[in-house]
Amino acid sequence: MEYLVEKIGMSRTIAVPSVPVTLLKLKEMKVCEIFEDGRAIVAYQSGKKHNKAIEGQQKKYGLEKRFNRFKTLKVSNSEVGDIDLTPLSEAKILKSTFRSKGRGFSGVMKRHGFAGGSASHGSRFHRAPGSIGMAEFPGRVMPGKKMPGHYGNATTTVKNEVVSFDNENGIIVVKGSIPGANGAMGIVKVLK
Repeated sequence: MEYLVEKIGMSRTIAVPSVPVTLLKLKEMKVCEIFEDGRAIVAYQSGKKHNKAIEGQQKKYGLEKRFNRFKTLKVSNSEVGDIDLTPLSEAKILKSTFRSKGRGFSGVMKRHGFAGGSASHGSRFHRAPGSIGMAEFPGRVMPGKKMPGHYGNATTTVKNEVVSFDNENGIIVVKGSIPGANGAMGIVKVLK
């Protein structure tokens, strides 16, 4: 089962030893239409965007004006309405998919963890990538060579253990970190 969540941020448990945790807030969702394969069209709120296409969908499914976004997710509901949170309250492991923080055009030291050269005066080799290939043979740069370039802002999926779930406030607490900035929206999938 899949759910839309928003990353609140990181914290830690008070127990000894304390465990680093990430807090996720469940988005308010309405199941609009259920397909035979267990997937469904889910409506949720994001921003204030409103146009005739959205208005048409809201009229079709009898939604409030604030539900202005739609997504296809795998749900456990058998009928339309509020999303069923039962699988989430029993979950032990979640798979979270978010977009990682974008770092723009980065060098090899930041992007791939190259050691670089000495920082001392007169070295002339500090943060450069160094040699990128051989001489006349093969006379080209090999595919997959680690080089500077765009780093981050990629879809990343991680597995996390569920520490607790607050059904009343819709807050999921998972062990460890999750990619993306605070306030980022992503999808969590119940594995078991």
